[in-house]
Amino acid sequence: MAIYVTARTVEEAVAALASGARAIAGGTDLVVGGRQGKKPLPESLVGIHRLAGLGLIEETTDGLVLGALVTHAAIATSDLIRARYSGLADASALVGSHATRANGTIGGNVMNASPAMDTGAPLLCLGAQAELLGQAGVRLVDLAELWTGPGTTSARPDELLVSIHIPIPASGTGTSYVRLQYRRQMEIAVVGSGVAVTLTDGMVTRAAVAIAALAPTIHRVEEAEAALVGTDGNPGAVEAAANAAAAAARPIGDVRASTDYRRAMAAVITRRAVKAALARARGETVAIPASESTYGS
Repeated sequence: MAIYVTARTVEEAVAALASGARAIAGGTDLVVGGRQGKKPLPESLVGIHRLAGLGLIEETTDGLVLGALVTHAAIATSDLIRARYSGLADASALVGSHATRANGTIGGNVMNASPAMDTGAPLLCLGAQAELLGQAGVRLVDLAELWTGPGTTSARPDELLVSIHIPIPASGTGTSYVRLQYRRQMEIAVVGSGVAVTLTDGMVTRAAVAIAALAPTIHRVEEAEAALVGTDGNPGAVEAAANAAAAAARPIGDVRASTDYRRAMAAVITRRAVKAALARARGETVAIPASESTYGS
């Protein structure tokens, strides 16, 4: 039976982690995985759900700070995030079910390091960093460097994720996240794509494209980004970006989809995500989540 303690301060939580405990907040992945036999519960757990200040969404002069305990429901319904960080709202609105979103946290999502997580692709496109607190102090880590493989991170054993930092998007930026889904609730991405584009005088001056559930880690696709930059987002550029995403995919085959199907859908889903991001950059309204708004495109 697992030993469980509740941390009252971040220092207590870090000390528990250093002693071999695993942090738990909403428990929507850890507990469910244990019940389903996917992975046994750790021998020692430290509850971090009562840590003050980690459940806040804050706008600073540098951008957005999400406490590790911010829930997906809070992200999906935040007016600030829906307006300026729309791709992240797209993703959180798709996570699990209503109950999952009400309890599951952005910190748990990031530290579980699933290559199929919904929030990962838009966070990468937005240039997010993880703030980790350990016995040696605080450090900021780019998410591309944090995720090292399925379920693994570069965080040290004693480090606690306390917040996610996202820089302010440049004026004229539109972001989106689209996934292939078989049903609307309790689904994980078969294929996912996050996109951020910045338009200046109608031309794409910056682009970020990240794909999910298509490799051991969520990652950006430079070739897809290059296909968009310097264009006006015309159909040819969009198609080139979509094809580049498919070419960069290294999917597995399982009961949910074959490798060939996932690779083919990488182009379809990225095409939809690029279109949604471009539309938002142009000031057009694309409902959240964009997966539903762009289904037929």
